[in-house]
Amino acid sequence: MSLISMTVTDLLDAFASSAPTPGGGSAAALAGAMGASLLKMVAAMPKTRTGTPEERTALDAAAAELETLRQQLARLVDEDKKAYDLVTGAFKLPKGTDEEKAARSKAIQEAMKAATEAPLQTMRACAAVLGHARTVAAHGNQNASSDIEVGTALARAGLFGGDKNVEINLGSLKDEAYCNTVAEECARLRR
Repeated sequence: MSLISMTVTDLLDAFASSAPTPGGGSAAALAGAMGASLLKMVAAMPKTRTGTPEERTALDAAAAELETLRQQLARLVDEDKKAYDLVTGAFKLPKGTDEEKAARSKAIQEAMKAATEAPLQTMRACAAVLGHARTVAAHGNQNASSDIEVGTALARAGLFGGDKNVEINLGSLKDEAYCNTVAEECARLRR
């Protein structure tokens, strides 16, 4: 069953279980999706800060982008779990012969790259959400300022969580060029 289609109670129970997944990467994507949802809600409110047509246009554009990002982050809740399940599966491969050891090592490296890409995508999406949060904060209904702040904080949490998951996964990868490229992108996304 898809994590994102679970009831909230069942999803929280899955996060609380002793199983390795879902873990921090899925939680980061979920935080980002909740942040995008709150910000979209404010952007879609009929009342804007000053009621100008320009504000409505800016908020409508932000709402459309936030919906796309919300859907992407919701998919990443499950993608992160699937990617990490590949890692645990690769570590379970046999290692009795030299050929098995080589195949296992290759599978682990491939799985670790997949497990790095999912939280990296979460970081990208959360950074985009934060960009739209500025528009919503500038033009959104002032009565929803706490929703804007909570949405922004959740997107920041998603960005932070994605970053921490990328960071730990990079430590297990042997492809130095890939690691350097990803580390540089993460540094840009954190700004």
